[in-house]
This record gives sequence, C-alpha cells and structure tokens, in this order.
Amino acid sequence: MTGSDGPAAQSEAAAEAAAEVAAAAERLAAAQHRLVAAVTGIGDTPPGFDVARVELARTSLLAKRSGEVRAAWPALANSMRSRFAAEFALWAAHRPTRGSLQDGWLLARERLAAGLLDDAAALELAMCEARMVFDGQAPPRRRRGLWTRRTADGVRVIGWRGRVRVR
Repeated sequence: MTGSDGPAAQSEAAAEAAAEVAAAAERLAAAQHRLVAAVTGIGDTPPGFDVARVELARTSLLAKRSGEVRAAWPALANSMRSRFAAEFALWAAHRPTRGSLQDGWLLARERLAAGLLDDAAALELAMCEARMVFDGQAPPRRRRGLWTRRTADGVRVIGWRGRVRVR
C-alpha cells in the first residue's frame, strides 16, 4: 500500500468528487431556471435549446392558463367571446402565472379600468371583490368586514364576512 492510497487520499478524492457534483447541480439548476423563464415568456431561450420548440411549449402553457382562467372567470371569458384566448395570451405573455383566480382578477381589473368589461363580467368581478381582498401582490384572503359596490348597470353587491348578496 502506497502513501497515496491511504484514508487521507481517499477523503480528498471524495471531497473533489462531491465538489464536482455540487458544481454540476448548480449549473443544471441555472439552466433549468433559464429554460423555465423562456417557457413562461419572461426570458430568452437559453443556448442549446430549439427556439421553435421552446416557443411551442410557451404557447401551449399560455393556452392552458387561458383555459384555467376561462373556468375560474366564465363571465369575463364570455365578455371577450372568441377573442378571449388570443387577448389573454397577449396579456399574459410576459407575466408569470399567479394562478387562475389571480390572473383573471388582474385581467378583469385592467379591463374594468379601461371600460372594456360588460355588465356580467363587472358583476362577476364585484362579487369576487365582495368575498375577498386582493391587493394585486399578496394572495387573496377572505374579506372580514362590510363591503358594498354598485356596478355600472346599477346592481348593488354587498359583501359581509365572505358572504355576498346581490340586489
């Protein structure tokens, strides 16, 4: 047995191998992060990936998000008719997903501010805001106090501790 084959040499070799594995794991995590950013539309396609395939994956994810928002916000989707999927994709293209409830809520608020919500979608938004508080950043939480709003068509929405009444 030579001196280089002893426990100290084996420990040094194991430490070097562990460092190589850790460095490879960090490179892989960074590459995965860049790929996720590209697929979600908030970054460029990383080197070594097929741009067309990444774009196809991004488009597919936007279509999936659109369907989830359509299910969570049916009046909003109906107000946009056949344009919903395309308009949602444009709106969401460079926004990371926040889940269908929050994505739809933010889109509905923007359309309301621009005067683009019909009465049914405005009522859907008002009912949601009567039930929950959402500041656009933190996750929505159940509303605790009294809340009231009149929609553009004169419907009054009253919220009290998470319950909603429409008059």
